Amino acid sequence: MSTYLLNVTKSLQNLTINTHRKLGPLLNKKLDIDYSRKNVIFSNPTRNTNFFNKLPAESLWKGNTSVSNAGRKRGRAKTVNKRNIKDLNRGQVIGVGKANIMWPGLSTPIIRGKEIIEQQQLPEDPEREQKLIKMRDQMGKFRFPKISPIDRGWSGAKMPGRSIGPPDAVTDDETFEGFDTRVLELKTVFNMKGNYGRKRRVSVLSVTGNKNGLAGFANGKGLEPRTAMRKSKNRAGQKLIHIKLFNNHTVYHDFFTQFGATKITVSPKPEGYGLRCHRAIKTMCEVIGIKDLFAKVEGSTNINHITKAFFLGLVNQKTHAEIAQEKGLHLVQYSEATGFFPTVLASPTKCRTEEEIDKKEILDFKLYCMDGKVTLRKKKIPPFYTNHKSWQLYLRKQEKIRNQDQVRINLKVEYGEVRSFLTDKYPECKPAKWVKQKDPEAEEN
Repeated sequence: MSTYLLNVTKSLQNLTINTHRKLGPLLNKKLDIDYSRKNVIFSNPTRNTNFFNKLPAESLWKGNTSVSNAGRKRGRAKTVNKRNIKDLNRGQVIGVGKANIMWPGLSTPIIRGKEIIEQQQLPEDPEREQKLIKMRDQMGKFRFPKISPIDRGWSGAKMPGRSIGPPDAVTDDETFEGFDTRVLELKTVFNMKGNYGRKRRVSVLSVTGNKNGLAGFANGKGLEPRTAMRKSKNRAGQKLIHIKLFNNHTVYHDFFTQFGATKITVSPKPEGYGLRCHRAIKTMCEVIGIKDLFAKVEGSTNINHITKAFFLGLVNQKTHAEIAQEKGLHLVQYSEATGFFPTVLASPTKCRTEEEIDKKEILDFKLYCMDGKVTLRKKKIPPFYTNHKSWQLYLRKQEKIRNQDQVRINLKVEYGEVRSFLTDKYPECKPAKWVKQKDPEAEEN
């Protein structure tokens, strides 16, 4: 019996099992055994449709390279895009492989002229693998065009802070020449519809200006970012506001402005100070034409509220002439840059006398512009070396010559020369005037 089973096993090793045919007669002929009563049928059920040939290749690749809607909401779709997907079939042809065999009817025609082409082995291509690897390495590599640091946005490649050009011209004659538009905010918003459900749109807030005191801002929405930016830019060009600038570089006075929960305190600064403020305020100042400014934002940092609060403060500011006319007094400036020399900025048509001024009236310019409010500033921490003994010794040595430079300037302003308080009694109590001698050779030449 064991010999019989061994012979059957050896016979089955050389056979191909077919589900539609009976192998009983074949075994009878092979082994000369009568199986007329019991015919053995080998049936192995197979499915010609499975997961791999039920779907096309595009659907299979999409399942591996895409992200579900739930995953997109969680932020898993940021790194998945068409640039990162590599097509591994690129560069490969059906019938052409590593062995480089010529297959008639697949890779070559069966008949060429009157000659029937036969299957044959061609010499291997040693550079085939290197070409495929090089082609795959080139896929997925995309470099964004390099942008100048001046034209870049606030962070990375995002739109806020970047320029999108001037608004579109209304007619051929009416163009926005010299204008520039900057994006302040770009975000995705959703609106619930009765028939579509949650509808996605893009909201853009932009500000435009000619850098000479004419600016405006607006909000635009659209299905695509490009459409929303175009709408916002053109609407901002239709809502221009004239803003008063002092010497074309700063605001006229300190002011406090508020919109919602956003509070902003703005102070004018001398030339060369720069813009020290929130990045949204800095972008607005560049478009308006303000070069020197200090602004402190408190409370909510909502971009919409910051924009509206800052524009409200700029519109409500008064010029020096208006303040002088309103107070009926001369407006005089004392600046460190001019050695605290008084400079009259504006004068009223009729100036009040000292008797007409109330004792409780606010005469301080900054306090008057802030409506009697005082800004709370953080106290500066003194340097560590002020507690050392050496610092006290230094102060004692400098006590003799402190304010010497300022005293010399004040004496020249008041008397026209540097002199002592004893000069009237003793005329020789004044420094000698040294005059630089001119080179005679230089005069001859």
